[in-house]
Amino acid sequence: MPFVRIDALGTDAERLDALGRAVHEALGETMGFPPDDRFQVLTGHDGTSGMLRYDDYLGVPRDDGVVYVAITLRSGRPPEQKRALYRRIAELAHAYAGTEPRNILITLTENESIDWSFGHGVAQYAQGD
Repeated sequence: MPFVRIDALGTDAERLDALGRAVHEALGETMGFPPDDRFQVLTGHDGTSGMLRYDDYLGVPRDDGVVYVAITLRSGRPPEQKRALYRRIAELAHAYAGTEPRNILITLTENESIDWSFGHGVAQYAQGD
């Protein structure tokens, strides 16, 4: 049920696929999502028709290998689980896509069961639908 957006600068379909696999595997390992629970939007930016902006905020030196990962999921996971997810995404993105861990920026956005519809105009997680 997580919805994942991955934006990467200067990338190709192979690297995008590797980043998608890294995030999906990390979500399964750290948060227990099943293998068939994959909803991802993977976008490459070439620096001309699409761009990503970044600086060295909090002393993290980023470069053109930067990757933004935005994950939307239902609320309720403890901070330790979130920290484990961040670490595992960085590890697997490095292993699968060669992305330096310093170049991975991750955001989590939490919402409630009523905020999801997986088709047919039904809120499958909300009672009463």
